[in-house]
Amino acid sequence: MDSDAADPPKSLTTRYADDFDVVIHCFEQHIWPSLRHKCSACFKQYKKKEHLVSHMRASYHSIHQPKCGVCQKHCKTFESLREHLTGPLSKENCSRIFADHCCSLCMKFFDSPASLTEHKEMCQLPAPAPLGTLVTPCTEYEIDISASDNGYYTRSPRAVALDCEMVGGESDGSLDLCARVCLIDEDENLIFHTYVRPETPVTNYRHLWTALYEITGITEHHLRDAMPLEEVSEQLLQILYNGEAIGRLRWDGGNARLLVGHDIQHDLQCLKINYPDRLVRDTAKYRPFMKTNLVSHSLKYLTQTYLGQVTGLSCCVICCCPEFWYEIQAGVHDPFVDCVSVMRLYKRMRAQNHHIEELGTFTTAQNTQNSLPTSLDSWDFEKLESMTPDELFQISKLNYKCWCLDSRPELKEDEELHLGRGEWAPDTNQESQAWPDWPQATGLKSLMTNITWS
Repeated sequence: MDSDAADPPKSLTTRYADDFDVVIHCFEQHIWPSLRHKCSACFKQYKKKEHLVSHMRASYHSIHQPKCGVCQKHCKTFESLREHLTGPLSKENCSRIFADHCCSLCMKFFDSPASLTEHKEMCQLPAPAPLGTLVTPCTEYEIDISASDNGYYTRSPRAVALDCEMVGGESDGSLDLCARVCLIDEDENLIFHTYVRPETPVTNYRHLWTALYEITGITEHHLRDAMPLEEVSEQLLQILYNGEAIGRLRWDGGNARLLVGHDIQHDLQCLKINYPDRLVRDTAKYRPFMKTNLVSHSLKYLTQTYLGQVTGLSCCVICCCPEFWYEIQAGVHDPFVDCVSVMRLYKRMRAQNHHIEELGTFTTAQNTQNSLPTSLDSWDFEKLESMTPDELFQISKLNYKCWCLDSRPELKEDEELHLGRGEWAPDTNQESQAWPDWPQATGLKSLMTNITWS
């Protein structure tokens, strides 16, 4: 019996060949991880704490970044999240659960196949019908004054989407001249459309597709009696500012509308319009929509990837069932179709329900008195080294504004990624409430109750 008692457990003899394997296992699984410093957002590990702090300062991690619903890893872009879930080096557990419980368009996770199927029916969108190239008069619009009586804007401003059609000027036709403008509201209603008479003679109507230009469908007949560029710009500004005095906008935009577009600054430049950057939402420059190397995707790619393309279907099914494919810019370039597409992309990102957390034990009064640094760059490096990885992630914030904040009460500019003004309650009708891993927000305390608005 003494010899039997001296034998090691059977499970250990089958798992490890000798004592050296046991030592290696203990070091790799229990000792080594405790010696490394792991980022709470992207899970990268560093030998020294100072390297982790430098990483957090350069990465701008935040709860607003795209996140894997399985392992909770945060990624900088949706493309990097897709690589994490479906790429050649994807995690087996994440990839398996993604295939069974995730929508391939919006990357949302669901707890049952039935809820996922129901969601896909609403998530897959067909491409809008093109407006065509008929000569139509300008659409009338109304100015909507929606400011509250207490002097500041109490709900998110209504957004409009803009797209322009360009023809060529100068001897080689390379100069972009705005020849057609389209503007829609959030409900995809056409509120302004007109052809534009350029100030420079047109030398190329771009009827043939090339690698540089798309087919416009515009002819000399469309521009013969078109509205002058200066008048078009004035009417667009009147719609965008929505009754707000130009040059006297408050920092929050007042009654002015959010302007959505793809590479929208190029359109504004051709229209000779200056519009505040804080009121612009550009799908070409929005960080989660960009490539992993932070290069912009085309609008055609974004619509197919996030609005209507269903992965895993055969080519025959896609060709026979156009509703499974969101196809734009296949022939004549239509500005109305592009406006609707960018508005749908914007609304899909705005509908995300990111849980905005309070800054740990820090009080609102401390923040109001500007006694608390609001970003990692504002903290002393030695103080950051004394914090845990979770504490570092808690005070880290993005270097851009997440569009989900547009659907909530206006947030103070220097605290907008953490704290809000007034109370916010989650919409119980939003489909995101069905996500199994999504935290429920209980409300945001106000930072600016004592601020006098002029």
